[in-house]
Formats: sequence, structure tokens, C-alpha cells
Amino acid sequence: MADISFRIGNESLIKVQDRASERLRSLLKKQGRLDQGGLRIAVVGGGCSGLQYKMDLVDGPANRDILVESNAVRVVIDPKSALFVTGSELDWSDDLQQGGFKVTNPNAVVTCSCGESFAA
Repeated sequence: MADISFRIGNESLIKVQDRASERLRSLLKKQGRLDQGGLRIAVVGGGCSGLQYKMDLVDGPANRDILVESNAVRVVIDPKSALFVTGSELDWSDDLQQGGFKVTNPNAVVTCSCGESFAA
């Protein structure tokens, strides 16, 4: 297996709030990934405003990724998505209809009512 080349980022890229950290740690523990795993956040085209977040649990960073450790959890972001999420905060909501991980993004100039897509 080839060595993976990734960069270390910091909370100026993305900061994980307490509720999101607790939920992410719980999910990673259930999957047996707590020691090395993390949450991948990607920005992809789509949604009503043009861009949307895609999130997946991963075993670790891939080549060229940026790894951010915040609030005792790891977040993995590809370089292109990092351009859109710099300065963001990740939180968790237990809301019945719109619950889940939520990104508060200072770069979003337009957001839609579903809270899932944005334009930058």
C-alpha cells in the first residue's frame, strides 16, 4: 500500500461544536473507527442553491486531503471543498424534521430554506 500524503489543518478551516463531537464520536465508536476514523465533508454541485454538503464516515484521510482535529474528533476535507468551508462550524441538531449535522458557513452568500444547499 502506498503512503498517503495529506496536510494537517486547524480550526480556522472548520470547528466542531460539542454536540457534533459527541454524536460523531458515538457513530465512529459503533463502527469501530473511533481511533483513526473521521467525518469527510465535501462540497458538491446540486441542491436548490447550487452547492451542497456531502458527509460520510471514513477510515482516515486520502491523498491531498486536509485533516482537522477539533473537539476530540477528526474532520477530513478535500482541497477543493476547503475553499468553500473555510471558517465554518459543524454542529448537530436533534430536530425531528431537519436534524443531523449542520454546517454554519460564513462563505455562503445564499442559502435555501431546506438548509442543505448554499451558494458562495
